[in-house]
Amino acid sequence: RVDGPVQIAFESWSGPTRGQRARDPVEAPDKSIWWTGQWADVVTRLEPETGAMREYDLPSGARAHTVTAAEDGMIWYTGNGNGTMGRLNPETGEITIYPMPDPAAGDPHSAIVAPDGRVYFTVQRGNRVGRVDPVSGTVDLVTMPVPGARPYGIKQANDGTIWVAANGSNHLFSLDPESLAVSSHEIPHTDSHIRRLDIAPDGTIWYVNSGRGRIGQFDPKSGAVREWPSPSGSRSHPYAIAWFDNALWYNESGMRPDMLVRFDPVAESFQSWPIPSGDIHAGILRHMRVTRDGSALLIHQSATNTVMRVRVHPDS
Repeated sequence: RVDGPVQIAFESWSGPTRGQRARDPVEAPDKSIWWTGQWADVVTRLEPETGAMREYDLPSGARAHTVTAAEDGMIWYTGNGNGTMGRLNPETGEITIYPMPDPAAGDPHSAIVAPDGRVYFTVQRGNRVGRVDPVSGTVDLVTMPVPGARPYGIKQANDGTIWVAANGSNHLFSLDPESLAVSSHEIPHTDSHIRRLDIAPDGTIWYVNSGRGRIGQFDPKSGAVREWPSPSGSRSHPYAIAWFDNALWYNESGMRPDMLVRFDPVAESFQSWPIPSGDIHAGILRHMRVTRDGSALLIHQSATNTVMRVRVHPDS
């Protein structure tokens, strides 16, 4: 643990179905929190103020890897186990299925919803990035220019550019949101593997270099790359990442318990906390996202079926 000036508080909830591998919580426009129980083929809706929950069954074998919430209230999930994208209507429970047009794209992974309602997603083993247009029902796919790149995390910049992390290669990719034309950006060292990324207000790309136990910053304008060793060292395996509270937050998934880490890019200093896991030697935090008003960070511990909300300066 690295001490520092920031105080945080954890709130936690556990889903009704045990062994579901709860993961990837996200806040919807109505302030409800959603997550996927990947192994149980469910997604869960939580009212954080009351603790009320409802589980929605997904098609058997969907194995939803992530969920994300659209502005219209629809909940999208990636059918990592059955090669689909799915859209859940929370009011009716109706699910609309969007099959992959190429059988090689059998494992949709992570997804984001763009402001125009289109959904962009990665296909890790299939080495593709896709786009769903919910109006036309069209699914478009593009193959990454680096073999075995294993596209993983995905974000959209303010200028519309889609940015993708490469879990199997030392690259970042940027895509034109209309043409899906791909540009490659090489990160130094062939043992670099980038699971996830986020975008700071200044447009720079921050990423976790899981392969080398580092965090990094890529400047799309200059092409400059900077990296910093994570406090727990080369085997710390940074995983989830988010820009939050004017700093970079991520976890060291190679540690037990997982360490939640804050990096101040101005002071270039770290602070870290163990993520609560009770009396169980467990983890892992695989994705983190910020609430819509920017006041809290949503995280999870998939091994203990727990989702959490982290607040900074809880007594202020």
